[in-house]
Amino acid sequence: MPESGKTAPRIAVDAMGGDHGPAVIVPGALQGARTSHAALVLVGDKEQIDAALAVTPHQDIDVQVVATTEVITMHDHPAQAVRRKRNSSINVALQLVRDGQAEAMISAGNSGAVMTASLMILGRVKGIERPAIATHLPSLTKKTLVLDLGAVTDPRPTNMIQFALMGQVYCERVLDIANPTVGLLSNGEEPTKGNLFVQTVHPLLAQTPGLNFIGNIEGKDVPMGTVDIVVTDGFTGNVVLKTAEGVVSMLTTMLRQEFTSTWPRKLAALMLRPGIKKLRRDLDYAETGGAPLLGVNGVVIVAHGRSSERAIETALGAAVRSIRHDLAGGIADRIARVTPVIEAEAEIAQPVEAPH
Repeated sequence: MPESGKTAPRIAVDAMGGDHGPAVIVPGALQGARTSHAALVLVGDKEQIDAALAVTPHQDIDVQVVATTEVITMHDHPAQAVRRKRNSSINVALQLVRDGQAEAMISAGNSGAVMTASLMILGRVKGIERPAIATHLPSLTKKTLVLDLGAVTDPRPTNMIQFALMGQVYCERVLDIANPTVGLLSNGEEPTKGNLFVQTVHPLLAQTPGLNFIGNIEGKDVPMGTVDIVVTDGFTGNVVLKTAEGVVSMLTTMLRQEFTSTWPRKLAALMLRPGIKKLRRDLDYAETGGAPLLGVNGVVIVAHGRSSERAIETALGAAVRSIRHDLAGGIADRIARVTPVIEAEAEIAQPVEAPH
């Protein structure tokens, strides 16, 4: 049941997204609705959704089904598919948010299509030039928020300031981190390190009021948890994310191989099982679930294409927290207060052109 005095937020879920479609998305969303006290609108092929509902207990959940006739696949060109497949589950789920029939949207489908459709259907928060995808990466001391992860591969310097501010609002409002620290990803800690773009962005972040910017950080600082927020361009951020996923997969595979290679090691593994389980849980992307698309005029959570039921459950929890803490409103307020400074700085630091 929802908290006393609060109405259960209604979440639109793209049931056709991910590698496994409704068979995984539907039970994961139902469990997420149960644990986060939310209502659901499952969007997609009605026959497949009904089949998944038939084998998953849901009598205690307020759930609706909205039928669509088209699916945007992972192989579709994002912009073309959004325009041609008007009745796709991604488009319709976002239209429900736009029309006030849902308060957030979750999709494990084509992330490029989700971003494109979000911009077309929901639009941007006032003052935001480009949205950013943010997610947590595991670290020694905490989970570090990294953005952008692929929404903007060639940002302008002012975009990077907005990324930092949006990450700050997300940490403060949704994650309850007071005055989060911000670092700019570079190849050295000194302000003079980095390519021309990074060297241009560094002083702009340092001059942004209300931002707890500590300077440049290196790649090694991300898993060490040196800062709460890592700001970078979408190209670099996506490489960092995929590298981190590969390292986690490698480590878990190596641990499994080592602990099952001999009987003494198998016995040792039994004794260490609680610690190993906790380690796997801390490193598992499913515990984060989804990445918020920050800067669009609504709550949109982009889940991993390989999402498990647990990943969808936690993604739904992230959506509910974002709604409860008015994430989009908080970003709009922060940007409105800082925009005059950003515009003044932009006149001084012009965008850096890529070398020919």
